[in-house]
Amino acid sequence: MTTDESVPARPLVFAHRGSSAAFAEHTRAAYLRALADGADGVECDVHLTKDQHLVLLHDANLDRTSDGTGPVAERTLDELRQLDFSSWKGVRIPDGYGAKSEQFLTLTELLDLLRGAGREIGLAIELKHPSPYQLRLEDRLLELLTAEGWDARTSTVDNIRVTFMSFSPDSVKHLLALVPAQFICQLVDDVDVGEIREELGLGLLTGGAVANVMKAAQLEGERILDDCEAGMAGPGIDYVRQHARTVQRWLESGRRFRVWTVDSAKDVALCQGLGIHEITTNRPAQVLAQL
Repeated sequence: MTTDESVPARPLVFAHRGSSAAFAEHTRAAYLRALADGADGVECDVHLTKDQHLVLLHDANLDRTSDGTGPVAERTLDELRQLDFSSWKGVRIPDGYGAKSEQFLTLTELLDLLRGAGREIGLAIELKHPSPYQLRLEDRLLELLTAEGWDARTSTVDNIRVTFMSFSPDSVKHLLALVPAQFICQLVDDVDVGEIREELGLGLLTGGAVANVMKAAQLEGERILDDCEAGMAGPGIDYVRQHARTVQRWLESGRRFRVWTVDSAKDVALCQGLGIHEITTNRPAQVLAQL
């Protein structure tokens, strides 16, 4: 029996903050479910604590996903471990997925979970900016990975394939000096001034100023991809719909594509039709079943 080599392989499926439709994002339960779902990889966001530990959280503040409040960067790791990061989801955690007190994870703990997967697994790490520690975030990440046995040439740690990504062009440029370009993803999305003002609770002038900074970052990120400096492009699914010509140009230039956050059957089909290489989703089992 022969296989038809003209048929493209399915996109790789990355679990967005773990299987975060099922369990609270970035928790032990969410990542263990992602592995059980058969995800090809997992995605995480990293911030630095006051005592310089890399922890898995999307927001710079604790309010949305814990019973704490205030900036992550002003808390030590021990202080963060006292908080509840899972109850807000309103979902019971199965016994095998750890106690409530074990749900909060450092990056080191996630690496240990992935080592236990028993197979090759991808890890997409997003560096969150603006950070009060600026590019120390990137340096600390590479220090930690090196201590864990990371091979910069192949960007692997044991069975884990590591890639790096950020919306910040400064972050991407800093990483490009230290990591092969094929493992670095420039994230891009459209900036909407009104949405930013509303989301951040800012006034007209302050919100506009913040939006202008973000728009400048978007344009520089697009330039980085236009000039083929980063090996991977990471547009949001809305960006893919709105900028078909740009997406096609980047695909034709050889950029590897990782699109987020793809949860609907229609969007999965769109990505597959375009030849997108990687899909990031809150629902890995559902997406894998469709593919």
